[in-house]
Amino acid sequence: MYYSDAEEVFKYQIAALQAAQQNIASNFDKAIEFILQSTGKVILTGVGKSSIIAHKIAATLASTGTTAVYLNASEALHGDLGVIAKDDVMLMLSKSGTTIELIKMLPTLNKFNVKTIGIFGNTQTPLAQSLDLVLDASVDREACPLNLAPMSSTTVALVIGDSIAAALMRKKNFQ
Repeated sequence: MYYSDAEEVFKYQIAALQAAQQNIASNFDKAIEFILQSTGKVILTGVGKSSIIAHKIAATLASTGTTAVYLNASEALHGDLGVIAKDDVMLMLSKSGTTIELIKMLPTLNKFNVKTIGIFGNTQTPLAQSLDLVLDASVDREACPLNLAPMSSTTVALVIGDSIAAALMRKKNFQ
């Protein structure tokens, strides 16, 4: 009775992941190199559902041999930017690529010469153009029946984060 709903969600999620696999191909290796060349930590941030995914990716990186922390983007603007240090890498997540809290972080990131990587659903924004590198996490359609709730977009961002963790584990020979 409800299984057709599950089939539809799986269909959209799988299609989004297959597209993302192709979309990130041109910049993925560069993202890994940025992180490997850094002597600092990886800081992950986002707002809303992207924040939840950023938190999970930070936890995965930290448990697989890459020093990583999660930074609440809203709190960052009220004092928590102090976690940022020279040679860190900032990994920002945003479906829209226009998140104001992320935009407001840029002056501090530039001051510390932090490498910036975006996992964005929209790569054609001023924020995206301001970053060192963007991984294209765009989706044609959310799995949500109303095409509103971030389902496919969060899945894509999560899998990109897991892919980064896996690549770093292999390169570092983490065991």
